[in-house]
Amino acid sequence: MSQEFVGRWKLVHSENFEEYMKEVGVGLITRKAAANLKPTLEIKVEGDVWHSNQYSTFKNTTLSFKLGEEFNETTPDGRTVQSVVVFENGKFVHTQKKDGKVESTITRYMEGDKLITTLQAGSVVSRREYTRE
Repeated sequence: MSQEFVGRWKLVHSENFEEYMKEVGVGLITRKAAANLKPTLEIKVEGDVWHSNQYSTFKNTTLSFKLGEEFNETTPDGRTVQSVVVFENGKFVHTQKKDGKVESTITRYMEGDKLITTLQAGSVVSRREYTRE
């Protein structure tokens, strides 16, 4: 089931993303720049290692992980967190912790032919929609 996520995805709609970034402590200038980007997300799997590459005119990032294994992550805005990604009920659930406390939960799932990403920090929730390239 998780194979349906593999491919290239273009951001087509975003709600509340700047508010989410503010909640996790992203600085004003970075928030303003990132909120206006339309990145491409590329998801690949090689063996048991997943790769999520994000491409934009501002910054390109790569995230590699094994499902269920905790890893150190540097977020695109430079925060350092401890992360784990699991696949459950047809969704990738990516939990980011700082100092042992959950800082953010990023969930990716399919809704029809769209890839949906929700990002939650505290009571702030952002929703981003991608279509396949």
